[in-house]
Amino acid sequence: MDAMLTLQGVSKRYRAGDGDSIVLQDIELSIRRGEFVALLGPSGCGKSTMMNILGCLDRASSGRYLVAGQDVATLDSDELAALRCRTFGFVFQRYNLLASASSSDNVALPAIYAGMEAESRQQRAQQLLTRLGLGDRLLHKPAQLSGGQQQRVSIARALMNDAPVILADEPTGALDSQNGRDVLALLQQLHAEGRTIVLITHDLEIAGYAERIIRLRDGRVESDSGPVPRPPQELDRHQLPAVRQLSLARVWEAVQMALVALQANLFRTALTLLGVIIGVAAVVTMMAIGNGSKAEVLDRIAAMGTNLLLVRPGAPGVRPTGKIATLTADDARAIASLPNVNGVVPMRSGSGTTLRLGNKDYQSEIQGVWPSYPQVKSWGLSQGAFFGPAEEERQAAVIVLGQTVVDSLFPLGQNPVGQYVMVSSIPFEVVGVMEKKGANSFGQDQDDVAFVPLSTAQSRLMGQRYVSSITVSMASIAKSSVTEQLISRILLARHGSEDFQVRNTASLVEMITKTQNTLTLLLGLVAAISLLVGGIGVMNIMLVSVTERTREIGLRMATGAPVGSILLQFNVEAVVVCGLGGLIGIAIGLLAVWGLKLAGVSAVYSLLPPLLAFSCAFVTGCVFGYLPARKAARLDPVVALAAE
Repeated sequence: MDAMLTLQGVSKRYRAGDGDSIVLQDIELSIRRGEFVALLGPSGCGKSTMMNILGCLDRASSGRYLVAGQDVATLDSDELAALRCRTFGFVFQRYNLLASASSSDNVALPAIYAGMEAESRQQRAQQLLTRLGLGDRLLHKPAQLSGGQQQRVSIARALMNDAPVILADEPTGALDSQNGRDVLALLQQLHAEGRTIVLITHDLEIAGYAERIIRLRDGRVESDSGPVPRPPQELDRHQLPAVRQLSLARVWEAVQMALVALQANLFRTALTLLGVIIGVAAVVTMMAIGNGSKAEVLDRIAAMGTNLLLVRPGAPGVRPTGKIATLTADDARAIASLPNVNGVVPMRSGSGTTLRLGNKDYQSEIQGVWPSYPQVKSWGLSQGAFFGPAEEERQAAVIVLGQTVVDSLFPLGQNPVGQYVMVSSIPFEVVGVMEKKGANSFGQDQDDVAFVPLSTAQSRLMGQRYVSSITVSMASIAKSSVTEQLISRILLARHGSEDFQVRNTASLVEMITKTQNTLTLLLGLVAAISLLVGGIGVMNIMLVSVTERTREIGLRMATGAPVGSILLQFNVEAVVVCGLGGLIGIAIGLLAVWGLKLAGVSAVYSLLPPLLAFSCAFVTGCVFGYLPARKAARLDPVVALAAE
């Protein structure tokens, strides 16, 4: 029989204080295929250290170790993991079963890293457990099993990948006599099938079950009974698939394992989720409020007209007032002749004017305008009609009321059209009622107004020929800058000085949009801080999880998990936490927005904030999950397995 495991001058030293502690020294040993070998010796003689080196869980400080002729010193971490996965099966004294997994899932663990499909590995796990008398314990967790049953689950796990070498470290140490004999008989049966068995024990009676006994003392081989000649026997191994690279199937398996791990500590998981939920919900709600505020302001500006230019009296930098007399109706006629001008409305306004109907008095704003006012302002009528050029020409005493004025003078809902109201002791016939418009962007009631012909206002009410402002409607907003320049030129030519101001509504919209966008971004950033805090919480919890699950990580490495798989598992756990928290946070955020809308707060549903919040949560999981995952992946398997 050829050598399966070969130690050539192997020594193992550990750093201890100022010097080195020698655990193994110059070990020369060869174990052939199919042998049943017992490593016998008292506690502290180096038995467990030798098993760790034999199982590629630890490296020798010096010397060479060959597995089937291959020097393990030439292998990197992932190659060592693959070697452990397909060559070695471990049976530990403390069983090392995953507390949150069922018997079948514990047994199937090595096959995950061997690339076996989920259905196939569950079938094989069931077959192995049934063979070992645990067919009725497939779904039982370790806490529901006796010590002997747990050890049989551990043996079934060692057989999952049909490992040709079984390393058993004090497998009967935690069992009673009968269960111990059953486990040893099972190891003899596995040996009879052609497997190489290495049994670590301090008990000579237990060592007697082996064919070959190697005594260790003080880190050296004290005696070796030598190999027993036996005919070669070929092990009929279960065919394993090629190890899969990163794939959707592997990621999905990692997600499933993450859910199981998170479910094992629901309270801590809930606290971790809470930070992410609050952050995501805050982002969704804050951005909805910001967008709603912007939409409300823009809607109000749009109600004023976004294709308008407003000409006000007074030099640039001078605050316009109703007493500056620099604009006239003739200026409006000159502007109306310019290209890209759809319509012009000069206006003369007077506030605090009393309107009287019978014994009712109401103070409102009277505006003298041209008949083109409804078209230029895009403001329709709900009743009657607006006055026309004929009324403007003859300075007619006609009036159009806003809805607030109508509600005040006609509280019983009478039809005001055809009625007469007194304005400055002059009877005006009501010819129309404007549509209800509501408050403007500055909170002013746009319906608290009454309109009369400009000529009537100037001659019969206010007694002055100048106008308070001129509103210009443009055909194309794209040409607003050119039109603004033409208006400035023609007025400068007419007046001889710049005693006017031209304001572009489109520029106002752009300015307000930028301001609102900045405020929305600020709200989003403030909310994102809470998401960042939630991410830090995820990292802290994951670091705690890595510490608590150190032995589990060691077990996964012992059963063949490469560095990438450990990284993937813990990264996926962090991403799952943040992903679940993101989804719940989005739902809560949308509910909060809905509640705010019911309460009258301006908030706008849109797809971007939830997508942005969820993406941030996902990235948070990746970023803050990496350090704990990296810490887990860099653990030494033998140190991790020894952790309490």
